[in-house]
Formats: sequence, structure tokens, C-alpha cells
Amino acid sequence: MPELPEVETTVRGLVPVLEGHRLVQVEARRADLRRAFPPDLRQRLTGARVTSLGRRAKYGLIATDRGDTLIFHLGMSGKWRIDPDALGAHDHFLLETDEGRRLALNDARRFGSLDLVRSDEVPAYEPFVKMGPEPLSDAFSAPYLLGALDGRSAPIKAMLLDQRIVAGLGNIYVCEALHMAGIAPTRAAGRISLMRLERLVEAVKIVLAAAIEAGGSTLRDYARPDGELGYFSKQWRVYGREGEACACGTAIRRRVDSGRSTFFCPRCQRS
Repeated sequence: MPELPEVETTVRGLVPVLEGHRLVQVEARRADLRRAFPPDLRQRLTGARVTSLGRRAKYGLIATDRGDTLIFHLGMSGKWRIDPDALGAHDHFLLETDEGRRLALNDARRFGSLDLVRSDEVPAYEPFVKMGPEPLSDAFSAPYLLGALDGRSAPIKAMLLDQRIVAGLGNIYVCEALHMAGIAPTRAAGRISLMRLERLVEAVKIVLAAAIEAGGSTLRDYARPDGELGYFSKQWRVYGREGEACACGTAIRRRVDSGRSTFFCPRCQRS
């Protein structure tokens, strides 16, 4: 599944094509993805000018001068394609701008989604209401995390994946950040000191920033809007490297919790 860096990379790739431009053609080539498209999607978007693009957690936001915001989620396999040579069976939603640029939302597994809400109601959009702070924001800090985790006996990895604690973190980058911070993924979240949480917060920000700079990680069907692959996977410290040597020389291990693989170094992440 595309995680925060992949969505951020996607949004940045869409900015030069969409921002400031009018949508002259909008076409839904099917009625739904994970759920039905808004019935008035075409009517409200056709002729609208895109005023800004942004991201909230793993969702992309495309705002227009009509006071609407198109909210997209890439699901398991979604991606935007810019000026595709030809349309394929999995290009389910199309946008064309006043410059003749064409964008196709491609989603082979159809686990993604499209919603159109009033821009002033975006904070009240149901998936956003209970989300924690953005991990790259100043609001995500060690003191905040200390309070949010107080008394929690659940493993720190599970807490970082809880969108109510911090918005947008996914499995890959949590594994990487915990390794960088030297914290065991099974450590009780409420028993981590402020000093160690400071290292963890810093690690999260470093890992995410590096992943965005590298264009994300290529997993299965993910690619940037220009068709290029993400290259952060070449920098993975532990994720997907079971049995390989950590920087310390110890073999990286893998365990499965709640259906998710956790990769860690038993020496660097003892506690």
C-alpha cells in the first residue's frame, strides 16, 4: 500500500500539472472503486480551476475555486498517470486540463477511493476526525507522544500505526524509524522514556523526509505520476531484509503480528 511518502510524492508530482489550471474534462470510467463515486462528481469538477493540492495522512487533496476538494486514496495499488500514451482497463477516472494535459487514476485492485467534499468541511471528513498530528509537523513531538502513550501497554510499533496517535505512518517507515531509534518494536509504548521518544520522533521525521526525497518505496504497483519508480527501498535499514546483516553485523529478523511483518535487529533494538 502506498504510504505517506508515496502519497506526498504523488501530490508533488501532480502540482505542476494541475495547480492553477482549469479542468475541461472529467470522466468516471466506472461507477466506483472501493465505494461509489459521488453522483455529482463530473458536474462539480468540470470547468473548475484547481487552486491547491495537499495531503492529509495517506490521502491526497485537490482543492478547486468552487469551494470543493477532491479527496483521493490510492488503496493498495492506485497511482495517477500523467499523459498516458493509451488508456488501460484499470484507468478508472480521468481529468483533462486547459493545457491539454491528461491524468488517469489507475487502480488495478480498486481498493482506492474518491470523494468530493466542501473545502471548509475537509477537517470534518469522517476519516480525518480522529486522526493524530502529521508526523512531519511540529505538533508531533516527544512531549506529545509521551502524553499520548501514557499508561499504554501495547507495543510501540502498534501504537505508531494507530492513526489516532499519529496520522499517516505505515509499516515500512515505522520499522525503519524504530531501528534508527534503537527501540524494540515489542517495547511497551507507555514505558519508553522522554529521551528515547525524542530519538524516535527525530527518526520518524528523518526517515520520512529521506523517503520523500527518494520518491517513495516501490512496492508492487506503486510508481510516481511521471512513471518513475521510488528508490527509497535501496536505503532500507531492516525492512524486507530478513536474514541479511544489519549495520552492526547481526542478522535481521522478521516476526508477524496481526498479519503484518515486522523487521528488526535483535542487537540494535534490544529494548
